[in-house]
Amino acid sequence: MKVAIVILNWNGAHHLKEFLPTLLKYTSSPDVAIYIADNGSRDNSLLLIGKDFQEVKVLLFPKNYGFAEGYNRALAQIEADYYVILNSDVEVTENWLQPMLEYLEQNADVVACQPKILSYHQRNQFEHAGAAGGFIDYLGYPFCRGRVLAVTEEDNGQYDDVCDIFWATGACLMIRAKEFNDEGGFDDDFFAHMEEIDLCWRLKSRGYRIVCVPQSKVYHVGGGTLNIEHPQKTYLNFRNNLFLLYKNLSKSQLAPIMVLRFFMDYLAAFQLLITGKPKNAFAVFTARRDFKKMLPKFKYKRLENTQKKIIRHIPEILKKSIVVNYYILGNKRYSDFNK
Repeated sequence: MKVAIVILNWNGAHHLKEFLPTLLKYTSSPDVAIYIADNGSRDNSLLLIGKDFQEVKVLLFPKNYGFAEGYNRALAQIEADYYVILNSDVEVTENWLQPMLEYLEQNADVVACQPKILSYHQRNQFEHAGAAGGFIDYLGYPFCRGRVLAVTEEDNGQYDDVCDIFWATGACLMIRAKEFNDEGGFDDDFFAHMEEIDLCWRLKSRGYRIVCVPQSKVYHVGGGTLNIEHPQKTYLNFRNNLFLLYKNLSKSQLAPIMVLRFFMDYLAAFQLLITGKPKNAFAVFTARRDFKKMLPKFKYKRLENTQKKIIRHIPEILKKSIVVNYYILGNKRYSDFNK
């Protein structure tokens, strides 16, 4: 099989009902198979698939393994040249798959890519999770072409060039199956959030390229499992971001950046507290506590990354702080960082 499109589902029957018909309509090829990997759903997802979408292949899991382990378990059962990891709340468009497939086929040094991600509810606006390709600053804060922190841009074609990026979004990620498996897939311990950034950092440091192919376009609802302001999302984002840094920073960078992040994380918690989000503020404290508790099991992962790293300076890591640029200098667009 050439391409396996895999949707990880957890109680997402409403999304499957809305978005699977469009996916099937615009993905009709004998070389492409569509899978639903069900993470122990308790809604009517399986009844819906059995009744209305019998052409879709189903993988069943007994419980919710999260995004990272759920996808690892699913992809381990699928043989294909390429995997497409697709969120259940994504609406694809006509000819969405072909530009990405062609680019990967024509560029052997590119291991993964993503399409242009637009907002399902504001069709001319970039979507928060991925936009036109992901980057990161030296302190570990992710941003995108088209989205910096909370600000998303209107899509006026300003990012319609194919561009090397630091990370491709897990909302719609196309990746070579061999390299996904050879380089360890997602880190199960992340559970959900930022696991794709961790994978992409590993791939970049081992010499692979990752790109955005904006000739492919999809629309993303976002927050399909957890609302953007849910305390659990805050917890996972802060905890996993610290794991991300610990696993991938060089020895000379690790200590000074972790000290800076100590102060910046508690400043973020204070800001959440005074703006009326005490549960989110507490989630930051809990995230830092659990990061310390889990640190011993990440030491071998850091060692492995250090041993396999061949690229020391990745150009897609911004040498500026997006937090300083955003809040102090007023730079709130991707283009502001390249002046």
